[in-house]
Amino acid sequence: MASLSLTLTKPLRNVGLYVLLMVKAFASLGEFRLYRKNLFKQMVRVGIDSIPIVALAAAFSGAVTTVQTAYQLVSPFIPKRIIGSIVAPSLILELGAVVTGFILAGRIGARFAAELGTMRVTEQIDALEAMGLNSIGYLIVPRVLAGVVMFPVLYVVACFVGITGGIGVAHFGGYLEAGEFVAGAREFFQPFDPVFGLIKSVVFGFAITSISCYKGYYTGGGAEGVGRATTDAAVLSCVYILVADLLLAIVLL
Repeated sequence: MASLSLTLTKPLRNVGLYVLLMVKAFASLGEFRLYRKNLFKQMVRVGIDSIPIVALAAAFSGAVTTVQTAYQLVSPFIPKRIIGSIVAPSLILELGAVVTGFILAGRIGARFAAELGTMRVTEQIDALEAMGLNSIGYLIVPRVLAGVVMFPVLYVVACFVGITGGIGVAHFGGYLEAGEFVAGAREFFQPFDPVFGLIKSVVFGFAITSISCYKGYYTGGGAEGVGRATTDAAVLSCVYILVADLLLAIVLL
């Protein structure tokens, strides 16, 4: 009975620990001098170092979306510029943020969980606390802030590169001229689309980094626990990206 009770209450306990951790993290925002150097370091790791892989994924996403759209629009009654009208909003509203989120969940989320998990099992976090240092403010706050600040930057890069990749494939693949693609993209452009994408990117950045930091900070069980926390961080980040994507679409669109 006791084990069953623990199993049933474990999700609630995890939610409670996560909320308390985030409350303590927000309470540490005023201690900027504590995490200033670490913040800039994490911003480089989350943002600048992730640009190549994000740009590569976005370019192929834009290219593939263009080819598949052109493949389906075979009717002579549909103008070719519609391809641009479909590809550009798809990248701005959905693919730019979601593809970037999945990449960061695997690259940054797993990394943060592994780093903090290793520090926990090797008692480095306990040592920081013993020296009177706020471990949450020093370790977690800069990582979460870096995700919130740099994810929108990566989203902009992904949209720009993805649309450019779509234009390139459309033009050099003989599907339609670059000018037609751009005209179609501008024809149905909505000013709120990039705003919605930026909102999604901020939410995704917070979800990925906060979940990963939580899983790493409360790791236990030695090397096996670190591996489990790393896997859980990546998987949960992807799941909550999809959940947040749906909720934001329902609420804001």
